[in-house]
Amino acid sequence: MINGIKGFRLRRAAAVAAVTSGAVLAAGAFAAPAQALTTPTITAKGGFVMNNGTGKTLYTKAADTRRSTGSTTKIMTAKVVLSQPKLNLDAKVTIQKAYSDYIVSKNASSARLIVGDKVTVRQLLYGLMLPSGCDAAYALADKFGSGSTRAARVKSFIGKMNSTAKSLGLKNTHFDSFDGIGNGSNYSTPRDLTKLASSAMKSSTFRTVVKTKSTKQKVTTKSGGYRYMNWSNTNTLLGTYSGAIGVKTGSGPEAKYCLVFAATRSGKTVIGTVLASTSTANRTSDAKKLMDYGFKK
Repeated sequence: MINGIKGFRLRRAAAVAAVTSGAVLAAGAFAAPAQALTTPTITAKGGFVMNNGTGKTLYTKAADTRRSTGSTTKIMTAKVVLSQPKLNLDAKVTIQKAYSDYIVSKNASSARLIVGDKVTVRQLLYGLMLPSGCDAAYALADKFGSGSTRAARVKSFIGKMNSTAKSLGLKNTHFDSFDGIGNGSNYSTPRDLTKLASSAMKSSTFRTVVKTKSTKQKVTTKSGGYRYMNWSNTNTLLGTYSGAIGVKTGSGPEAKYCLVFAATRSGKTVIGTVLASTSTANRTSDAKKLMDYGFKK
């Protein structure tokens, strides 16, 4: 009798288990499918995003269409400087009148460098990348180009920018200026600029500079005294987007509003570019949308 009761209990337990299992399977069959990730809409004419760790493409919009790049050109300026053999970041460069005259003649963005001041290469990189100083770009091209005249040195430096682009496989990129104020043949694409930025970010100095919101730099004056230069970063993603680590803004009559951007969250870095957006606010909004999308992919 005891064995009979025991058998009944075992059969009943098996039946309950079968019913429960069937209910779970049925619930699974009717569960709502995972919502598909919606591709973002941006105002920029071109865009590209990739996973910086794997190189995997996450987003494209006219990613290989050549466009004017504005001051995002300065990423290459910095890259060439930082690629110089035996580079001394603390070497001092004397600011020439030609640099300030250039700023005035082009009505260009400026680091407000003062003629006669002695500024280190490291400080010039901050002046180049934060306030987007075309005077700093000129000083670096003059310093790191080769030739007996300033014009020859600048031409040589731009040549280095193009040879570096070629070595990186940037087939849709060409430079005719050290700062993005081009003469008709200064162009790149969202894909190429992103690859360039990814390469530049391998430099710890570059990474340190482009993630800096603002800096106060002590420079030596012509008379041997000193003054402080205060520079703020034009990249408003820093401090407004969680994990933002760079990279560079750009703008111009032809380029419109450009932004090369990067951010890291939970060990994943996404990096990308928007070209020819419609305003400073929209290029930032475009970049945020693309990074949000990139982190979810």
